[in-house]
Amino acid sequence: MKLSVVVPCRNEVGHIKKCVDNIYSNSICKVEPIEVIVVDGESDDGTLKVLEELQKVYPSLKVVNNQLRVTPIAFNLGIKHSKGSYIQIVGARQFVSHDYFEKAIKKFESSSEIWCIGGMVENLFEDDTSLIISEAMNSSFGVGTGNFRIAKKSTFVDTVGTPMYPAWVFDRIGYFDESLVRNQDDEFNFRVTRAGGKILLYTEIKISYVVRAQMNKLFKQYWQYGYWKVFVNKKHNTVTNVRQLVPFLFVAFIFSFFLWPIFGLSFVYLGVLLLYFLGACYFGIKATSKLYNLPHVVYTFFILHFSYGLGYANGILDFYILNRTPRDSHRKISR
Repeated sequence: MKLSVVVPCRNEVGHIKKCVDNIYSNSICKVEPIEVIVVDGESDDGTLKVLEELQKVYPSLKVVNNQLRVTPIAFNLGIKHSKGSYIQIVGARQFVSHDYFEKAIKKFESSSEIWCIGGMVENLFEDDTSLIISEAMNSSFGVGTGNFRIAKKSTFVDTVGTPMYPAWVFDRIGYFDESLVRNQDDEFNFRVTRAGGKILLYTEIKISYVVRAQMNKLFKQYWQYGYWKVFVNKKHNTVTNVRQLVPFLFVAFIFSFFLWPIFGLSFVYLGVLLLYFLGACYFGIKATSKLYNLPHVVYTFFILHFSYGLGYANGILDFYILNRTPRDSHRKISR
């Protein structure tokens, strides 16, 4: 079998049918069979009932139970149940372009240097809040440059959003780190590049992603990204990319407010904050489709930067200063 598609899932009754239908409608299914493995984290919202009905339509659809409800465990369970020469990971809220799988496999077959391929991510929104979050995340000011949401052309990168790997990659470098609540894909892809593989962001293929629409969950999500990034850094004894330091430095600057008056430099502190605000407004105007949403987009920029930086600072405290293992309270994923 050429392709196995792994779908980690928990409580996605509103999206799982569309996701599975989308996978099986892909162009590759016209030329050869594929298998889809949904790894369900003990859903209790009716998702399993939907999957039972889908199995009647798609005999190659498998459902695997993820008792521990942790994302990297879901990845690994799906991979270990896979028979395909290539393994694609797709989220339950993600929908791939009609020729995604075929184009990715052809690109793999054209170069042995490529160990991982992912496409451009297009955000979908269901209400005004998710539109605002989507616009902030589609801006280079919100998420940095070289991101799989904003790249203009195919390029080699350090990570991608919805990856496909040749199955032999897992034999070569192992599986996803099951101790990581977040950043398990970043950590795995760091091992890919360290082992000599290349990761291609391929702009000819696309994934649409339904953005979650709650600011408090966005804050928790990016706090966890920052926190667990430090754990990954300590594990590998390196800073896996320099971009991650920017939100931390931003937070450190904000909390240094009491130092500046001592040196008579309060105007510098206020000036930098003003520059940040003006930059956020400039990029917010470029990002938003509705000008009246500008204050909300600027606020979302701040949420993305502050929450990541605060999580990163907490990670430094826990993993480097106090030499702790991750706390149980931080192992719960924000879904």
